[in-house]
Amino acid sequence: MQQAGGSETEVTWEDQQNINKFGRLNNRFHELEDEIKIAKEANENIEDASNELILTDEEVVRFQIGEVFAHVPKDEVEIRIEKMQQETTIRLEKLEEEKESILAQMAELKKILYGKFKDSINLEED
Repeated sequence: MQQAGGSETEVTWEDQQNINKFGRLNNRFHELEDEIKIAKEANENIEDASNELILTDEEVVRFQIGEVFAHVPKDEVEIRIEKMQQETTIRLEKLEEEKESILAQMAELKKILYGKFKDSINLEED
């Protein structure tokens, strides 16, 4: 690999491992962004369902279980929705934590790789 000054920098096995690791982390980062988006949408949908449940006067409501709707007592649906909200919130927090961890690892690898290869390597997204 050639640096900006014209001298050639040797790519060691360790450098290649760091480049590969950066690529895997970058892929996981993008997967996490998609998963976070889906989890946020699910959280919003559950919140909307909870709000609609508050507004209804019916004692038995239709609740989706798998691919079918079942008539379930309103109290039980409230409990299920609350549990679903807790689960999606916890999942969202875990995804956000993993995303932050990956960003930190990527920043460290960027520092190492740019320190060695300078402008000869591009780790930025366009």
